[in-house]
Amino acid sequence: MSDPRLSAPSALRNREPILAVLRAALPASGLVLEIASGSGEHVVHFAAALPELTFQPSDPTAEALASIAAHAGDSGLPNIRPPLQLDAAAPAWPIRAADAIICINMIHIAPWSAAEGLIAEAGRILPRGGVLYLYGPYRRPGRALEPSNLAFDESLRARDPAWGLRELDAVAGLAAEAGFVAPEVTEMPANNLSLVFRRI
Repeated sequence: MSDPRLSAPSALRNREPILAVLRAALPASGLVLEIASGSGEHVVHFAAALPELTFQPSDPTAEALASIAAHAGDSGLPNIRPPLQLDAAAPAWPIRAADAIICINMIHIAPWSAAEGLIAEAGRILPRGGVLYLYGPYRRPGRALEPSNLAFDESLRARDPAWGLRELDAVAGLAAEAGFVAPEVTEMPANNLSLVFRRI
């Protein structure tokens, strides 16, 4: 039987810097929904480090769901729920409430409708003060893209014209419409950003 566990090298590189931001941003307890959990390596790392929180991983693809379940099962951690099949762009999600939502490296590797769905649903299911955390590379006003991000953006658009690095102002605009304050922005390694949006 083949091993369903996937491995994402970027997850191993960025999980500690992301965890440092999450420690300060997430509530002390409650349910954290992860959108586009991918291999499942992030959610296992965060659940091990933050045992007072319960984590709900999700992904739209069967391959990722199998990997998440395998990594979570291997970990033996009691605070990871079985993964949900969830498409961020869908008009209604199979979960009614969460205390925080995290989404790492998704909105540039998906159509813009995924970002719209993610932020709109986050505005509906998060409580007042709830956190929406986004991580990845962004375009920023008045700043040229770093050479590595420019090359990355070009490679994404070559794979799918609907993909590509998003304008930070456009993402913040969607969030404002959904009831979030302006993001707390943290510079991260490899020209990435952490964005912490809080629900009004």
